[in-house]
Amino acid sequence: MRLGFYAPLKPPNHTVPSGDRAMARALVAALEHMGAQVDLACTLRSRDGAGDATVQADLLAQAQQLVPQIFQRGRAAGWQAWITYHTYYKAPDLIGPAVARALGIPYLLVEATRARKRLGGPWDTFAQSAEAACDAADVVFYLTQRDREALDAYAPNGQHLVHLAPFLPRNDLPQQANGPHLLAVGMMRAAAKLASYELIAQTLALVPEAPLLEIAGDGPARARVEAAMAPLGGRVRFLGELTPEALEQAYARAGALIWPGVDEAFGVSYLEAQAHGLPVIAQDRDGVRDVLYPRAYPAVDKGAVGLAELLRSVAPDAQDIRAHIDAHHLLPAAAQTLRAGLGLAGVS
Repeated sequence: MRLGFYAPLKPPNHTVPSGDRAMARALVAALEHMGAQVDLACTLRSRDGAGDATVQADLLAQAQQLVPQIFQRGRAAGWQAWITYHTYYKAPDLIGPAVARALGIPYLLVEATRARKRLGGPWDTFAQSAEAACDAADVVFYLTQRDREALDAYAPNGQHLVHLAPFLPRNDLPQQANGPHLLAVGMMRAAAKLASYELIAQTLALVPEAPLLEIAGDGPARARVEAAMAPLGGRVRFLGELTPEALEQAYARAGALIWPGVDEAFGVSYLEAQAHGLPVIAQDRDGVRDVLYPRAYPAVDKGAVGLAELLRSVAPDAQDIRAHIDAHHLLPAAAQTLRAGLGLAGVS
């Protein structure tokens, strides 16, 4: 099986790390795990973060110029399907539908979102393109139940919606964690990240007996995070931004992950922590609940008090947590789901 792959927000070979790049790479790894040959069809980044009609028109023109040559590449390579990861109103797939249609092959989307409220606004051109991409898809893999709602409401006749659980790009579990302290993992830049850090500080203030907190992450708002944690004194240690290897070690020496999950799409750090057997101190939020080990998590309106209660509660067994991740959130499970979805599109 040979496939064309495209990630309009950030291609998997981009030099700057991010969650989108990590997920794009994970998808390629899962497709290769099932035996497919994956060709990066295009590296054009279609993102317009400001809602600028001129930028959108320029990117649309660039995409239209690329379509013929990508079509020729796909025909020569013998692509059997086109897969696009993460098309939405700020970074729609402006290329895949046209190429797939010209080649006469199935068009599949992973983590596509619909935002019809953006139609008619500053992102109108791109919102229309995102809707058109969703309409064109034979199969849409959704990662969270929140994404499914709009996809299901506006799905054209005959379109298949398939749940692809968020996953880690690995075949087996890392070493089990065996440390006593808490760990938080998150960059220090967006307002949502700061809100999570502030909730952590408020929670630990309510639980003076809580162990040391290590924080892995950095960013331009670090001073604000440090100020929020200042009342906790020596109960907090800042690790800065870590390499993947160092972060793996941080998980391995922890006893639990604490991260409320404000405005998280789902949160890869939850999967990484649970793969090590760590229980998670988080709130019951859309998206987040799709990757958490099934147990009771506090409602958002319970704030730090709810998180403090969860922190004091008896944690699930590490082996049970790891078994859950092994069964649902590693490469073999993802590859099986992708193969089934491709089968629905007639690709084998």
